[in-house]
Amino acid sequence: MTMYICTYPSPVGELTLASDGPHLCGLWLDGQKYFEEKLQVRVLGSASDTDQTVEGEEAVAASSALQAAIKWLDVYFQGHDPGALPPIALHGTPFQERVWDQIAQIPYGQTITYGGIAKALAAQNADGKKVSARAVGVAVGRNPCSVIVPCHRVVGSTGSLTGYSGGIARKVKLLQLEGVDTSRLKVPTRGTAL
Repeated sequence: MTMYICTYPSPVGELTLASDGPHLCGLWLDGQKYFEEKLQVRVLGSASDTDQTVEGEEAVAASSALQAAIKWLDVYFQGHDPGALPPIALHGTPFQERVWDQIAQIPYGQTITYGGIAKALAAQNADGKKVSARAVGVAVGRNPCSVIVPCHRVVGSTGSLTGYSGGIARKVKLLQLEGVDTSRLKVPTRGTAL
């Protein structure tokens, strides 16, 4: 299989995009925690060797997902709701994938708490088993597709800007770009509740 990688200059720093061709599989901010962690698994779904890695403009020309993601990002960084997500395929644990699916459904310009996501996931459980907000927080922090799968829209139960692997300043900038009133949100202190 071939892995396609390109970069995108954005107002929050350079972004790196990774694709399997038809799907966007990763998007990381420059210097982001967990950047490129297990990149091959994240893109291809396994640790098997890639046949080839195509980078830069050649990758964009060959990957419909990269083209769609770039168009989406262009609209987003102009301060507009870009609408439907480009085609994505995220590879993680079943729980992580459920969390990332919930994050992808958070509307543009809105926020939700980790506890809110935990409640939504618990409601989907056939046995009604509760889901921990802390477990949700760990999965949110491992989101391999920042910005497009908007983990920056997830805040702590008290309005704290917790847990953004791209950094709190970037989280604030992304929320402000979407028109979120960040004056009601606060920079976390140690031990802030999710």
